[in-house]
Amino acid sequence: MKSKMYLAAAAGLLIAASSAALAAGNAADGKTKAAQCATCHGPDGKGGGPNPPVIALDAAKFTAALNDYKSGKRKHPMMEMMAKKLSDQDMADLAAHYAALKK
Repeated sequence: MKSKMYLAAAAGLLIAASSAALAAGNAADGKTKAAQCATCHGPDGKGGGPNPPVIALDAAKFTAALNDYKSGKRKHPMMEMMAKKLSDQDMADLAAHYAALKK
């Protein structure tokens, strides 16, 4: 019985560690993934067009916004479509890239 509890606890720790590692964004990967974002948001994430949507934000705000679009909590047809295609790792990578550009 105890060995099953220890095994379950160890499995839980491994899953938690994997999730934490996955959540860490890679700015270099994010820069590659950001190519299609630049059309509307500009190459530096500081906007483009007549009403510039700035996305060079800190990582938490950026990720929260994408998750809100993905869930439908935040409405914008193009952003909802784009966000639904992104994995958690994609979002973390993009967030790391745009957070670096915020400066």
